[in-house]
Amino acid sequence: MDFTQIKETCLYVRDLDQTRHFYEGILGLKVISHQKQRHVFFRLGSSVLLCFNPEATRNETMLPPHFADGKQHIAFEVAPKDYEGVKKSIIDLGVTITHEQEWRPSVRSFYFEDPDGHVLEIVPAGMWD
Repeated sequence: MDFTQIKETCLYVRDLDQTRHFYEGILGLKVISHQKQRHVFFRLGSSVLLCFNPEATRNETMLPPHFADGKQHIAFEVAPKDYEGVKKSIIDLGVTITHEQEWRPSVRSFYFEDPDGHVLEIVPAGMWD
């Protein structure tokens, strides 16, 4: 098998309108689909972030049922030269940075939470190279 990327990442959220406001209004992600009470989907480069209401997808009949509870984690990648600017923008938008980690010299990432408490991270491109 020759997989090329993870195309979709999924979070389960309580309030789709609040989720849309955070990811579109604060983080600036583009909405590509919003079905009231079921989901809101966002495009990030060539990937898609799927945010589902777990109560709607828990008993899915057309697709396999899926849901999750608790804190989930995803990371967004930025160019290394943009890392500090993105961090400043996140702070200026009123989002609290919960942790910053130095992984090795000159390679850091920072963490913050969305309205559901999911742990989001900003990482520089090349972090995993």
